[in-house]
Amino acid sequence: MRQWWPYYAMMAPGLLFFFIWHYVPIWEAKMAFEQVRIIPPNIWVGLKNFQQLFASPIFYQVLANTLIISAMKIAFVFPVPIIVALLLNEIRNGKLRGTIQSAIYLPHFLSWVVIAGVFIAILSPTDGAVGQIQQAMGFGAPSNYLTNPASIRWVLVISEIWRSAGWDSLLYLAAIFAIDPQLYEAAEIDGANRWQKIWHVTIPGIVPTIATLFILNMGLFLSADLNQVINFQNDVNASTIDILDTYVYRLGLSTGEYALATAAGLFKAVIGMVLIVTSHLVSKRLTGKGVW
Repeated sequence: MRQWWPYYAMMAPGLLFFFIWHYVPIWEAKMAFEQVRIIPPNIWVGLKNFQQLFASPIFYQVLANTLIISAMKIAFVFPVPIIVALLLNEIRNGKLRGTIQSAIYLPHFLSWVVIAGVFIAILSPTDGAVGQIQQAMGFGAPSNYLTNPASIRWVLVISEIWRSAGWDSLLYLAAIFAIDPQLYEAAEIDGANRWQKIWHVTIPGIVPTIATLFILNMGLFLSADLNQVINFQNDVNASTIDILDTYVYRLGLSTGEYALATAAGLFKAVIGMVLIVTSHLVSKRLTGKGVW
């Protein structure tokens, strides 16, 4: 401690953040099994809150929305940073690569309020850029993508790709840079072209990173990003993109059903833990790599 105290001091704010917002709430999860009273103590009611939760048709609707949106993000968002990292690694001009990286990293530092405002502006059916291009190319009148139940989920996917693909590719780039250069030299001696080196050297070299991040993403499968959804949600598309987190938000802060909201949050956390463990075991069996 005496030798490394500056490093512990730098870690302290982060550790304090996780302790307050991630560990202290674990104790308060018992509220899911209680009837909350204004004047303590609360009354223990066992599984009554969960029974009420599972008896609500709204719960199953938001659960289905969450599963669909999360599955779309895993299928279409998760692979993009891998592809971006592979493409960036193939750029030999350092200045050009640095310029591209700066451009694609920038959206990560924008809040969802700003990003939602940008997408709302460019997707506007009256004066949005997408609608004007669509009309100029002869594809008919502009559509209102933000109120169309068939397209709003794709808006979430595309905006998530735009925001996170560049920044998330950093981890894969770091894994690529850690690959032994002698492997590329050996592949080149064997006559491998650029695509063969990517397939037989680069991708196998980053499989452990891919497996670890995939497992961690599965733990957040039922989250679907509250900040993103709540900024794109409106009265028309609410039934299509209403997710568990927005449901918990309404129960807890709008209607004051704290116990019911805690039960829904605990349900999501338990499912997330099960998905992490299951993904880890499957990954260990298939690739030999896991989180632990």
